[in-house]
Amino acid sequence: MKHLLKWSLVLLWTAISVAQTTTSATPKKKPSTAEMVATELHELREARAEEQKQIQALQQEVTMLKDQMQKRETALEQAQAAVAAAQGRADQAASQAGQQQQSVADLRSDVNDLKQNATNAALSLQETQKNIMGAVESPGAIHYRGITVTPGGFLAAETVWRGHALGADVNTPFSSIPFAGADAAHLSEFYGSGRQSRISMLAEGKLASVKFTGYVESDFLSSGTTSNSNQSNSYTMRQRQAWGQAALNSGWAFTGGQMWSLVTETKNGVDNRTEALPMTIDANYNVGFSWARQYGFRVSKNFGDRVWWAFSVENSQATLGGHLASGQNDLIIGSQGASSGLYNFSANYSFNPSPDFVSKLVFQPKGLGHYEIFGLLSDFRDRVYPCGGLITASNGVLPPPVPCGSGNIPNASGAYTSSKIGDGFGFNGRATLAQHFDVGVHILGGKGIGRYGSGGLPDTVVDSSTSFGGTSGRLLPVGNTQGLATLEFHSKRLDIYTNVGVEYEAKMEWNNTAGYGANLNANYGCYSEGAPSSTATNVDTPTGSGTPGSGTVPVPGSGGTPLSPGFNPSNPAHCTGDTHSLIEGTIGFWYRIYSGPKGRLQFGPQYSYIDRNTWAGAGATSGTFVSPNAIENMFFTSFRYYLP
Repeated sequence: MKHLLKWSLVLLWTAISVAQTTTSATPKKKPSTAEMVATELHELREARAEEQKQIQALQQEVTMLKDQMQKRETALEQAQAAVAAAQGRADQAASQAGQQQQSVADLRSDVNDLKQNATNAALSLQETQKNIMGAVESPGAIHYRGITVTPGGFLAAETVWRGHALGADVNTPFSSIPFAGADAAHLSEFYGSGRQSRISMLAEGKLASVKFTGYVESDFLSSGTTSNSNQSNSYTMRQRQAWGQAALNSGWAFTGGQMWSLVTETKNGVDNRTEALPMTIDANYNVGFSWARQYGFRVSKNFGDRVWWAFSVENSQATLGGHLASGQNDLIIGSQGASSGLYNFSANYSFNPSPDFVSKLVFQPKGLGHYEIFGLLSDFRDRVYPCGGLITASNGVLPPPVPCGSGNIPNASGAYTSSKIGDGFGFNGRATLAQHFDVGVHILGGKGIGRYGSGGLPDTVVDSSTSFGGTSGRLLPVGNTQGLATLEFHSKRLDIYTNVGVEYEAKMEWNNTAGYGANLNANYGCYSEGAPSSTATNVDTPTGSGTPGSGTVPVPGSGGTPLSPGFNPSNPAHCTGDTHSLIEGTIGFWYRIYSGPKGRLQFGPQYSYIDRNTWAGAGATSGTFVSPNAIENMFFTSFRYYLP
């Protein structure tokens, strides 16, 4: 606006100057000097007046222009203010509109959330009602006074067929596979059984710093006349497991009762109820598998779910094998059980000096498998009588040695107690390959550990070396090795397993006739079949008949009635070889027909091949030796329903 005013004034002054120039150039009649002066004065006055008018007009115009400019500036300022105010109102309106839109969006989201929550609440209510009804109608556990009680087990319908008869249920006595000379070796056998059906109960209770657990498990695979404490403590009704545990939050756990030995491999740390058992139908599992179910008290420590250490004291029971020297009767190991003491009178029980001791260290790297190293100690003891059995000769009784006194009557002179330590060391390893395959390796080796193998080979033999003209009579642990390799495939419905196991018993002999694996013991009759026996009796009262220490079990009873004809098979004569090794290969599968909230229904077959070998013994011709061999083929089936 200021520039417009400036240029207007310039144009005005220019116009005045042009007008003056034009007026002065107009020709006139030359007047007189006075007239000219008067005229000039008059013109000057008029010009002056005109200029004044023009100046006044310009001033008025300038004033008007100033007024207009002022009005326009005022209007512009007002307009700018109005625009600013309008812009502010617009911004405010836009902000309010955005807030309103966000509010609308939030409101819609809240409405949708409310709808979803209402739907979820309805579904949750339905699910809760369903769970409550399910828990009432079919509870997975029973809650009683702050503890949770979970029943378990399965019902089994199982069969076994063997190519050579053993007279055994679905629990195979591997070391009793008959040689060809046995009557039973020429007959096969088939049995159907439900005795492996199992019942169990788990009780759990929690405090702030400790968890209490109790577990009981039982089946029906026991026999009232042969129950013993050697391995599975199979007393009727068979108590498989019965133990209690206190597990502290610090990782320490204390467990006591009848349970799987710490020798047995586990799948998670040293936790009870995670034992890595072969998947067999055979209740004696597989040759080469090391295990026991017996009394134990165990202390364990968990180091961050990666390393575990455990130590246990467990029930001890020495088993005796091999052959004694002729006429040897110079030791006491134990006795037959006292029925009033609740032990089986037809089974042998050692007088154990101490429990067995087992220590184990477990490593479980994340995703890299499960690995165990462990050690086992057993104490074997007997009472030795150097003058208790006198050596005989072909021409009569030899004179007793001087320390035994005069005469030929056995006596307790010089009796003493002998102790020997047996030990073993083992390794277990298990890993998952290609997601579905589990491979496992187990090895246990040492002396005096035979009873921990499924084959049940002996722990000890009697030292028959001469002392004072008699025999030493000490118990000596025998070398034993057990090994098992497993390969398992697991899927949602199908499990396939293969096992290969071996148990080996070392030779320990004296004078080629006594001990274990003596090569002058006759083996030439192992393949010669004889007539059925007619001397066995079926009795249930002890008499003490038989010769203790002769290497044979005394006949339990007298005056009993003979067994019914046709139920008295014989073993071959002149067949005394001791088992050198047992080898078993097993293959089978389990198919789950149904697995869900109502339990599990599954079916499975199993095939096993067993090879029993003995140490060489004397053949029919002097200087020849025979190593008898026995083969067994077995086929099992199982149909099981597991409780949910």
